[in-house]
Amino acid sequence: MPFVDQALNRPRPDSIRRNVKLPRRQAYFPSPTDWRDQVLYFLLVDRFSDGAEATRPLLDRHQLAAARPAQSNGQPWRWDLWAASGADRWQGGTLSGVRSQLTYLKRLGVTALWLSPVFKQRGHLDSYHGYGVQDFLDIDPRFGNRADLVALVAEAHQAGLRVILDIIFNHSGSNWVYPEGTPGGTSTPHYTQGRYAFGAWLGDQGQTVGAIAGPEDGAWPSELQAPECYTRAGSGSLGAGDINDPFAEHKRSDFITLRDFDQNTVLGDLAQCYKYWIALSDCDGFRIDTLKHVSLEDARNFCGAIKEFASNLGKDDFFLVGEVAGGDYSQDRYLDVLDRNLNAALDIGEMRPTLNGVAKGLVHPHAYFDGFNPASAGMGSHRNLGNRHVSILDDHDHVFGQKLRFSSEAASPQQIAAGVAMQAFTLGIPCIYYGTEQSLAGPEPAERFWLPEWKGSDRYLREAMFGPAHPLRSGRAGLESALDPDLPGFGPFGTAGQHCFDEQGPAFTRIAAINAVRAQYPCLRHGRQYLRPISLFGRAFDVYGPGELIAWSRILDDEELLCVVNGHGTDARGADVLVDASLSPSGSLLQVVLNTAQAGCPLAYSGAHPVGSSLVVKRTGGGIAFVEIRDLQPSEVLVLANHPQPDPGDVLP
Repeated sequence: MPFVDQALNRPRPDSIRRNVKLPRRQAYFPSPTDWRDQVLYFLLVDRFSDGAEATRPLLDRHQLAAARPAQSNGQPWRWDLWAASGADRWQGGTLSGVRSQLTYLKRLGVTALWLSPVFKQRGHLDSYHGYGVQDFLDIDPRFGNRADLVALVAEAHQAGLRVILDIIFNHSGSNWVYPEGTPGGTSTPHYTQGRYAFGAWLGDQGQTVGAIAGPEDGAWPSELQAPECYTRAGSGSLGAGDINDPFAEHKRSDFITLRDFDQNTVLGDLAQCYKYWIALSDCDGFRIDTLKHVSLEDARNFCGAIKEFASNLGKDDFFLVGEVAGGDYSQDRYLDVLDRNLNAALDIGEMRPTLNGVAKGLVHPHAYFDGFNPASAGMGSHRNLGNRHVSILDDHDHVFGQKLRFSSEAASPQQIAAGVAMQAFTLGIPCIYYGTEQSLAGPEPAERFWLPEWKGSDRYLREAMFGPAHPLRSGRAGLESALDPDLPGFGPFGTAGQHCFDEQGPAFTRIAAINAVRAQYPCLRHGRQYLRPISLFGRAFDVYGPGELIAWSRILDDEELLCVVNGHGTDARGADVLVDASLSPSGSLLQVVLNTAQAGCPLAYSGAHPVGSSLVVKRTGGGIAFVEIRDLQPSEVLVLANHPQPDPGDVLP
């Protein structure tokens, strides 16, 4: 009997050592040839879909007030209640809900889903984000069960989509407390260089218990139930100490109330737990949470163990991408030390707000493109290798800068497509955050005055796309899917009861077209990259900005794909744009293969540079080859190709 069938026919194992015999050399879904060919889509399972969108209307974004119902007591809509719902409650998204939207994601053009952690949380807490694990061998019942994850991955694979699981091996959930009298308290005591005594495990309601008596108590599997499994150093600074020091404060501290593991004791068992999920789910990769908070040696050993196990199942390039907070130096350091054991790092440092600013025409293009220079100490060396970084425009944390989605202060609903185009057509692996394609932005500016911690709270990065009418009840009551009628659902754009899976919206149509042309041309995924100077009104060729055209070429062999973004959010722009003189001699043609303005209104488009039209390559008196881009509308994108059609080549006799 295959491992999957054996595992699903039995209860979740209590022990990873005693109850699990992992498979080897069985038939599993293979890794892609090159992860640069993928477009990732990161979603919070609780906030994406519950599979019941057909029971709710599609949100009319021109009538948002109509989607703000009165409270259950008849009183008017209240913003503080909407905000409280988003901060503290499960909204009801499920694994089956994600499965129900695979066609939607396929039409958007994504190729790999990155799921937020789906492992079992403490039942009495509302840790909908999934990063406070109580049971490392089970699925949180609010998301579904192990069979639901297996079914999701299998159906995704049938649709040509891969699945990446978000995992945690730095810490467990808030599964125990320190002893009474510990300096600073039993929950978040003051940091110590030594080790506090162990206090007590927590039971099903968060009460202290003398011993673990059942699956709702303490931590699971049983290998994680010895006090020696935990550093027990209290809650310190998550940024203090040298990143190279394995005993630095940021590597020993609890993650606030989440309990830091002592890797000397648990590393092997945690690796076995995650091997179990590879074997069971057939997933294609892991996003590794809080990797910076694990020593370089432990990180390398863990990732190496995962890579070797996956390879023995036929997954020769199981994707491992690390969340390394603290900026670009930290990312580079982990990539350098882990080498082949870590595929890539998430660009969550300085580059994310830089990308946002350049795409909005607020920051000079050099600030972004200079980051691909291997000699740049500021932005780091890994970006010149496209397979070593995952580009992030928005995410669920925004550890750098304000906690606002790109679209919250965008000039138009479609401006975010300019940012996605820069992700998709520059070096790297692009990652789209759920709701990007719907320009999620929170409520309209006039209503933001009422929102607590606007710009400073993660909650406003995490709207529920499926538009629940109400969140789940708090704590264990929510395990029975009981809704709380006293709070509105944390729906999109400050609403409740209406979903926003709109495939005709201005951002969705543009991003789908961007992904389609990226899939069509290997040059846009594997080619060399060159920032292109432009000439304004006959002036010298230079990189102008911010707010002017941003142009760059990707070159692969004899192919050149010229990418042009209007960095201005409200005005049309034009310029002469330099191209490669040897690949595109004077009089040759570059054909438009993408025009996002046309993608947004394909039947009514009558503007400049429609898809299929061509531009003649001209030369200045000094020999510079260029094409004339004119009247590119605000935040729109063009891609032109010197070889737009496949060339069959000469067939020799």
